[in-house]
Amino acid sequence: MLRLDGRVAIVTGCGSFAPGWGNGKAIATLLARQGATVYGVDLSPEAARATQQIVESEGNSIHVAACDVTSSADIDAMVADCVQRFGRLDILVNNVGRSEPGNPETMDEAVWKAQLDLNLSSAFLTAKAALPVMVQQGGGAIVNISSIAGMRWVGKDQVAYAAAKAGLVQFTKVTAVSYADKGVRLNCVIPGLMLTPLVQRLAERYNQGDYEGMVAKRNAQVPMGRMGDAWDVAHAALFLCSDEARYITGTQLVVDGGITAFTGHP
Repeated sequence: MLRLDGRVAIVTGCGSFAPGWGNGKAIATLLARQGATVYGVDLSPEAARATQQIVESEGNSIHVAACDVTSSADIDAMVADCVQRFGRLDILVNNVGRSEPGNPETMDEAVWKAQLDLNLSSAFLTAKAALPVMVQQGGGAIVNISSIAGMRWVGKDQVAYAAAKAGLVQFTKVTAVSYADKGVRLNCVIPGLMLTPLVQRLAERYNQGDYEGMVAKRNAQVPMGRMGDAWDVAHAALFLCSDEARYITGTQLVVDGGITAFTGHP
């Protein structure tokens, strides 16, 4: 089950800011373990190469490259290179994302626009480049990584990130309907609070650098009593990419330990 032999998969944000497993690193590694040839991209070539070393050390197939997913030129070149190298493109996982603090009063307009570009427009640009390839070859699967911040308040001001991640869900839905009769499926994974290297950066932005306090606070928010991790996200993405999800499109798989189902009262 959940095999991807013969498939070619682009994973954006395939690296990680620090040692440990970020979502993109875990997704790229898991797809490769399941037989896919992975084309991994990241803004940081060093982070992408770290993932490449892991995948290749396990005897699996990956090519990595630097790519700014807010640049249509970079994305067009990435997709063209992928198809030239491997002859096809079956899977696209849009994994990039970053949260900046602020509400409409405190957030600078430039930050707002940059957040929308990174967290939402990037998925539009990659889909714009990948969809014609998938349609021509008869099908494909796109998985967009959103966030529960696009569904509910999660305890901190991050208005642009929340708006972009909500927009990503609706972008996925309407595009899924448009391409359902062309054999291309689009779905979202919606992670909750995950214990990844990104938490250190969040502690610096939102919790005065108190990492341990940030971890404890996030664990306490989850009905299951703990955060998830990158592998929880990766396994959800794998399922939605696989043939086992062949009749699933335009939907969301929430991976959050019960947060969005919790009212906050016993």
